[in-house]
Amino acid sequence: MVQRTLKRLPTKHKALLSGFALFFLLLLFIPTESAKASKNSQILEVGKRYDVPLIVNTPKQLAQALDDEPLQWQTFKVTKGDTLAKIFKRAKLTPQETYYVSNAGKDAKRLLKMRPGQSLQLLIDDQGKLESLSYELSATQTLHIKRQEANSFASSIESKQLDTRLNYAQGEIKNNFWNAAVKANLSEKHIMSLAGIFGWDIDFALGLREGDSFNVVFEEHFVDGEYVESGKIVAAEFINQGEAFTAILYDDGNYYTPEGRSMRKSFLRAPVNFKYISSSFKKRRFHPVQKRWKAHRGVDYAANKGTPVIAAGDGKVIRSTYDKYNGNHVFIQHGEKYVTKYLHFTKRAVKKGQTVKQGQLIGYVGSTGLASGPHLHYEFLVNGVHRNPRTVTLPKAQPIAKSKAAQFAKIAEKRVSQLNNTKRIMLAINR
Repeated sequence: MVQRTLKRLPTKHKALLSGFALFFLLLLFIPTESAKASKNSQILEVGKRYDVPLIVNTPKQLAQALDDEPLQWQTFKVTKGDTLAKIFKRAKLTPQETYYVSNAGKDAKRLLKMRPGQSLQLLIDDQGKLESLSYELSATQTLHIKRQEANSFASSIESKQLDTRLNYAQGEIKNNFWNAAVKANLSEKHIMSLAGIFGWDIDFALGLREGDSFNVVFEEHFVDGEYVESGKIVAAEFINQGEAFTAILYDDGNYYTPEGRSMRKSFLRAPVNFKYISSSFKKRRFHPVQKRWKAHRGVDYAANKGTPVIAAGDGKVIRSTYDKYNGNHVFIQHGEKYVTKYLHFTKRAVKKGQTVKQGQLIGYVGSTGLASGPHLHYEFLVNGVHRNPRTVTLPKAQPIAKSKAAQFAKIAEKRVSQLNNTKRIMLAINR
């Protein structure tokens, strides 16, 4: 009878009874002589019942005390189209828990912006209920959501201190800028940033020459002594065809020359990713599709299909449509004086009447219309007259505000000194 009853008990209860039995068995073997030797000890008598305190406060603690292993965090990757509800369903959590977690405070709303490739860490108990959630927002911030009561969760964000250090890179162009920058150990983010900084003055598609060079001072971010990500370029110098261009980052997030003139101008020299481009601009060219000689009043940037094209300057879209000659195309009006035209898109990203900012995506390179292959045909008009985008004189850059000039001058002096120091270091290394 007793054996059958014991067999029916849950495993945890069996473990508890076994523990009590072992405890009392050990008490029986305690030497009585040693017990008498202590003033504060109590002699245990055989057959007498004693109250033994068990340090367990809650059923949850009891369950954890009896478990062989602690709860393990489970990792769930965020895939395309995922939502919190979909991930919780994969984790076999209920819709009610999805609701409770979603309403665990304002920080929990960050879960609405999860991106593919990120991960959720879930701590689920033996009953299949969520105990905690952890979601890395950035290299320095992690979102934590923990159960407080049966149907209540609280959210918080753990922040780590970011340590910023300066690093430098130098390179010389042998065949193209991209390869030279990669060889100099610049990240893709820094390569694109460097092209953006000098993109108003240098044509990265056609204006670079063998022997051109660059010198960059940039930030690197560390957390707990470990590298986590690259930061901003704080100073850079680019030598293009013997002419030196220097850019210094100011506190307002913009780049200026050491004298305080803005690097940013009204128009970019090239509105398409320099990594893939080649071009031509001629008054008389044999058209590859129409098979006749005619003026070519723009620049053709041969590029891979789908390469992003950006607005060369701030303006308003005055045309965004398709025709059999231009294919998918976009025209942008910049004030009263300038118009830029972008032809042969595979897909347009803006509509007529839309206001755009310099650098904003407006379409993707294609071969629609009269085009022999994927490329961007780019035109630049001044007062209705076609001008060569690569050589046209652009509006002068505005200087830094007079109230900021003195402060900027100190920063510029420091940054120029850092650039010069990196030159000396690299010169010494290469000797």
